[in-house]
Amino acid sequence: MDFDSWLIFASIALVATLTPGPAVLLVSTHSVSFGTKCSMATMLGNVTGLFIMSLLSVMGLSAIILHSAPIFFSVKLIGACYLIFLGLKLWRRGLGPAALQPADKGAAQCRPNILKLYANGLLVALTNPKAIAFTTALFPQFIQPERPMLPQFSILILTFMFQSFVCLYGFGLMAERAGMGSARIKLPGFMGKLFGSVFVGSGILLASATQK
Repeated sequence: MDFDSWLIFASIALVATLTPGPAVLLVSTHSVSFGTKCSMATMLGNVTGLFIMSLLSVMGLSAIILHSAPIFFSVKLIGACYLIFLGLKLWRRGLGPAALQPADKGAAQCRPNILKLYANGLLVALTNPKAIAFTTALFPQFIQPERPMLPQFSILILTFMFQSFVCLYGFGLMAERAGMGSARIKLPGFMGKLFGSVFVGSGILLASATQK
């Protein structure tokens, strides 16, 4: 792969990773609730999902998912229901930095389950039809069949994963600072309803996604 092709790929991938979506929303809520350090598990889960989808894209399997109505509908439904579930959960429990929320005297601070955060990020990535469509359309365009497959795939996927992680980390930092400010002015309940509404709205939009 020549440098010009890589630069074009990196530019397209960067625009995609900077565009807010379910992954950014999930990382933001986890960063506000548990801090950016803990939400790195969510970011790693999402990046793992992107790796799996990219691998499927190169193998041609993601095209089958994208063009098979039953499989596409199942993936879309799971993703939509999960986002709506997260939104309703935020509505009930609210949102705010765990370190700044009042705790009972003598009670230990609630620690997040890192594996659960990782699984959340992974599931959101794997059930996002738009991400499946993006990797299906993008990766084959930059793979040259006459050249060894592994080096090309490694360069593309490492670039995509690195950009995704850096962008998610940036969104997480911004969300954490915004959440700390909202806690100081006693707005965690409002933030929970706001983020919850966005999650539910994202789930509804995801449910209405079409194959083409």
